Amino acid sequence: MTTSQTAALSHLKVLDLSRVLAGPWATQMLADLGADVIKIERPGAGDDTRHWGPPFLKDAQGNDTDQATYFTACNRNKRAITLDIAQPEGQALIRQMAAQSDVLVENFKVGGLKQYGLDFESLKATNPRLIYCSVTGFGQTGPYAERAGYDLMMQAMSGMMSITGHADGEPGGGPMRMGVALIDILTGIYACSAILAAVEARHQTGCGQHIDMALLDVGMAVLANQAAGFLNTGAVPERQGNTHPSLAPYQTFDTADGQMLLAVGNDGQFSRFCEAAGHPEWTQDARFASNTLRVQHRAALIALMLPVTRTRSTGDWVTLLEDKAVPCGPINTLAQAFADPQVQARGLITNQPLAHINKAQAAIDKIVTVASPLRLSVTPPVLHRAPPRLGEHTDEVLAESGLDAQQIAGLRNRNII
Repeated sequence: MTTSQTAALSHLKVLDLSRVLAGPWATQMLADLGADVIKIERPGAGDDTRHWGPPFLKDAQGNDTDQATYFTACNRNKRAITLDIAQPEGQALIRQMAAQSDVLVENFKVGGLKQYGLDFESLKATNPRLIYCSVTGFGQTGPYAERAGYDLMMQAMSGMMSITGHADGEPGGGPMRMGVALIDILTGIYACSAILAAVEARHQTGCGQHIDMALLDVGMAVLANQAAGFLNTGAVPERQGNTHPSLAPYQTFDTADGQMLLAVGNDGQFSRFCEAAGHPEWTQDARFASNTLRVQHRAALIALMLPVTRTRSTGDWVTLLEDKAVPCGPINTLAQAFADPQVQARGLITNQPLAHINKAQAAIDKIVTVASPLRLSVTPPVLHRAPPRLGEHTDEVLAESGLDAQQIAGLRNRNII
């Protein structure tokens, strides 16, 4: 990331009415690419994730503050204002800002913003170029459209949990959620792609459009090869822990000091592994002559390999195989991952100084986030704002909208901001 003001989307203004993760992830991607993203939050409370802790941000003495770290994961590079959209004056301000925006992102329940005159059709009337992205659990249509939806529910309903975890009958067997809210995050990425496609379409038509993003749709789409297998064969895949349904050996293996991950994707890699491991005869075994045969005889192959993998440490295996184009690596904790030389070399950890609105907030001087993985050679992602404090930019943004100091003070006195 760079602090340069030159960025790919610096010409776009985004109004962010979304909360929690999927919508904010999409708008953070746009903000990282230079868009001016204005995050709208409820006065006094803000985004739910500001309070989703532990863990909480630490002060200079290492004590917990009242600010959850969750919020910092998906709200970098945004300007934040507080505004009560349940009040007519708040709604009028949103309409005014939407008329000057390129994109609006929201994740209210289906029809939730129509009562305020803030739905797509209402805002399109004053800004036909507006790209309006709605993020919901089940989408704008269908029998479940009115239902609320969270990532964990979608992991369960999409079938994702049915293929994640150890098989029934094994220790710890049963459906398992993923370690992060991956469907939320992937919905944010898909939403960002859809928004950029709509921006490109607007270059041709001059008009915006409505984007209907659903967590369940994305959850089904990212089943990928597992969905393709089921749809074309009718065979329902089952959980199988860290092994792969179509590749072998492609799983975790015990080592002398822990475990490693070995990901053999073709016959050449298998042959080179066997040679390096001191067992070239495995490549001559008819049961292991091809990947398909290795999958069929997985149990026999793994039974031969485990006594061998246990003779070396994880580090020794990585060193042995790294110049032989055989994918092999450690199973890191987050501490080990962020300390990894490659992660360090790629600059994936960012430290951002934090602005202070008042003395009570001065205890936190910086916020650490993971850098954007987008690497553009000419217009790279920007890094110019830490995740904002609640209402940090309210006066600034409203002044840009044409309000003077007296008008802003009046809104604050009436609890509209």
